[in-house]
Formats: sequence, structure tokens, C-alpha cells
Amino acid sequence: MKIVLASPNYPQLRGNTITVQRIADNLKKLGLDTEIVSTTDDNTIHSFPPADIVHGFHAYNFYKFLQKLDRMPDHYIVTITGTDLNHDLFDPEKRKDVLASLHGAEAIHVFDEKAKNLLLKEVPGVADKVFIMPQGNLPAPEGTSPVKKEPGSFLFFLPAGIRKVKNIPAAISMLHDLHLRYPQLRLWLVGPVLEEAEGQTVLGLVNRHQEWIRYLGQVPHEDMAAIYQQADVVLNTSLSEGQPATILEAMGYAVPVLASDIPGNSSILSNGETGLLYKSRNEFLDYAEKLMNNNKIRESIGHAAEAYVRKHHSSEREAETLLEIYKRIVK
Repeated sequence: MKIVLASPNYPQLRGNTITVQRIADNLKKLGLDTEIVSTTDDNTIHSFPPADIVHGFHAYNFYKFLQKLDRMPDHYIVTITGTDLNHDLFDPEKRKDVLASLHGAEAIHVFDEKAKNLLLKEVPGVADKVFIMPQGNLPAPEGTSPVKKEPGSFLFFLPAGIRKVKNIPAAISMLHDLHLRYPQLRLWLVGPVLEEAEGQTVLGLVNRHQEWIRYLGQVPHEDMAAIYQQADVVLNTSLSEGQPATILEAMGYAVPVLASDIPGNSSILSNGETGLLYKSRNEFLDYAEKLMNNNKIRESIGHAAEAYVRKHHSSEREAETLLEIYKRIVK
């Protein structure tokens, strides 16, 4: 069976790319032939390679891509990835295309029950096509870190492509307050600049606080493990998420995560058990300070997170479930 996976911004290193590459690799292990294409490349293709199924990621971007093709694929399914559900579905200019994408799909993949409930509240007519499969997690291969943590420092790590929805300036602002009391605090940022204006804002803040912030740019995925393993806490300050691969990766390395309390993050993290979820600036600062001052809490959360990911986010089970969906559609 041949599967074409269609992802926005591939192969740029961001959540969708990590997800699609992991799925493609695991489907190959099950004997499938896979190919990945980008749906947002300027040199976009006008017809798919021959395939039994096309699997699109991000309902809106995938549908805009379909409109440029000479011929629609015979069979396609869609994975809802985050902004398509939380933003595009409610955007008057994009909603029609999201709905068309979903109605044309033969199956719709969401990561958790909350996403399914929100989707069916807005689009009840697709109920019989929706299935839930949590993101899998596959640890990055062991590479080398481009930088080394300073001895005696406490390292917060925020992996994210730089765009407004990731809310990186808020992370810098909140940690700045903490750095005034704890000069050993450090912040590393990793990820490509995806929105030029936001990139200028973030890099301006980095230049202003060079003594405690480092922007490492886009790091090859094989080198991310070496960064996670140096971090004391991983951050996610996003305003909207699907089910972020970076949180799952951090949990897989037993690094405690402090994240904004939004549906995509709370579908993975159980507050106080497998991570910490904040609703306000003060809550962020309280949690961050607690993590800095209490090794026992960091270890407890990290180990619980690692066990949770191992149990609930199997990349093998993810691929096996998708294979069953593909077979059902082709038959």
C-alpha cells in the first residue's frame, strides 16, 4: 500500500514535520510505501504521486493545497493539528475551506477527546468519520548539543518556531522577573523564525537580555535530545496547540514541563502530576520558582511524565491504528 503524507512547511523543523516524519518511518516498518510532500511550498506539485491514500495534516492548509491540484485524490483522510481546529474553524474567511476539507475526508483524526468534542459541536455531520489517536512519541536519536549548560545555572528551555501563537515574548517577560531574584536562571530558545515581525520582536528581546538568554536558531532534530537532557524545565507558553510533540519529547526524557493551560497541553499534562499548567502570570512565576527550588518535585514530575508517555503515546500503536484506518478505506 502506498501512502502520501501531505504536511505544511515540510521539511522545516516544526511540530508537523516531526509528527509526519515519525508516522512515515513507523508505517515503513509495517511494510507500507510512504512519501511526504509539502502543502505550502512555493514550488508545490500539481498532482499527487500515485497512492492508495493521501493523508493530509492541518485541515485548512491541506484543502487550499487540494484546490491547486489538477485532480483530487481518490481517497484522503485529515489529521486536525491545532490551529485548524482552534482558529481556522472560527475564522469567517477560512471556515468554509475547513468544512470542505472535513466533509471530503473519509476519516478525520484528532488527538484527544476534547478536540473531538469541540469539532463535533461545530461540525456534527462528520461524527461517524472521527477517530481519536494520541500523538506518538519517538525519542530523537542521540546527537550533540550546539551549546553547553553553564555550571551552577538553572536552565529553562523553550523549543518552538517563532510565531505569535507561541507567545515567546510572554515567556521572556515572566522569566525576566524571576531572573532578577535568581541570577543563575538561563533560557534557551530553539526554533526557526516563522513570522518575520514576531522574529524581530523575539530577537530584539534576546539581544536585550544576552546575559541570560540564548537563541540557538533551528537545531537538527537529531541534536535535540542533547539539549533536552541538559534542561531543568521545558516551557510551552502557546496560546493554542494541537498536541505538541515538544512536550511529549520533554516528558520522554523525564524533564518537567511548565505549560500554558490550554486544551492541547492539558490533554497531555495532568497538573501537579505529570507537569504543571499555569493560567496566569502569577501562577507561572509561582510554579517556575517552585521548580527551581525543589529538586524532589522536579524529579517526581519528570519520572511520572516519562511513565505516562511510555504508556499512552506509543509511536508503534499510532502507526498500527492508522494502518487499520487506511485498510478500511481502501476496502
